[in-house]
Amino acid sequence: MSELLTERLRLVPITVPLVEAVLEANRHKAEAILEAECPVAWPNRGLVERAFYASLDAIRSAPHVRLWGDRVMITRHGAPRVVGSVVFHGAPDEGGSVEVAYGVEEDSQRKGFATEATRISVEWALAQPDVQVVRAATPVWHVASQKVLMACGLVRTGERDSPLGDLWEFERLRVPPHIHDR
Repeated sequence: MSELLTERLRLVPITVPLVEAVLEANRHKAEAILEAECPVAWPNRGLVERAFYASLDAIRSAPHVRLWGDRVMITRHGAPRVVGSVVFHGAPDEGGSVEVAYGVEEDSQRKGFATEATRISVEWALAQPDVQVVRAATPVWHVASQKVLMACGLVRTGERDSPLGDLWEFERLRVPPHIHDR
């Protein structure tokens, strides 16, 4: 999997060695792998457990499935620093669906990084031959996250209950090639 570039960010693939460094709370190793400074609160085990929904053994046994499309956001200008990540909760399912999630460290929020990184990640996902739809869910109270998803072309499709409370569901469908030709 290759890096993705935006105007301000490099999106670097998350690898098994990086996950191991995070789970070991080895900040120095994570920074060496990423060639970037990590925020004080990142990386941490809770972040990985929430992001990957999988044990380290499961990630090691099938990184192409568990780490599919997952990338760390690193600034391109000035000293490289990690500002967040965009992850997909696994490879596409049999119906061609993936679910995207993202997070930006506190000091870098409200600067457009989530939108910039999520937009290119969603576009990358929809360009993959086995992806038909990108989905996301966010709490009904999380207006900033809803704005990110809508800015990335996802539309609200429903609502569901979860242990976190009510979630709004969003999705963006692949546009068939013939539509571009008109």
